[in-house]
Amino acid sequence: MTGEQQNVLNSWLRKSTTPVGLAKRARAILMLASGETFCKTSEYVGMGEPHIRKWARRFIEQGIEGLYDGKRPGQPPVFSLRCIVSG
Repeated sequence: MTGEQQNVLNSWLRKSTTPVGLAKRARAILMLASGETFCKTSEYVGMGEPHIRKWARRFIEQGIEGLYDGKRPGQPPVFSLRCIVSG
């Protein structure tokens, strides 16, 4: 992990506006980078060990971008936000 990547992950943890899932992934990657085991990291972060391994692999392959949620399959929403807000 580069110093710049570590700074980005730490900044996510300091911000109260960081989505919870992203903050958990950042915490997990930082713990793993400091030498913590997958088992202990999964217990601390509250994610299963397979999920920790998945995010670690994505971080290794894609860097910071790999920690963001990808597009999910499925049909797009039927209603627009405009319809929901005005309704």
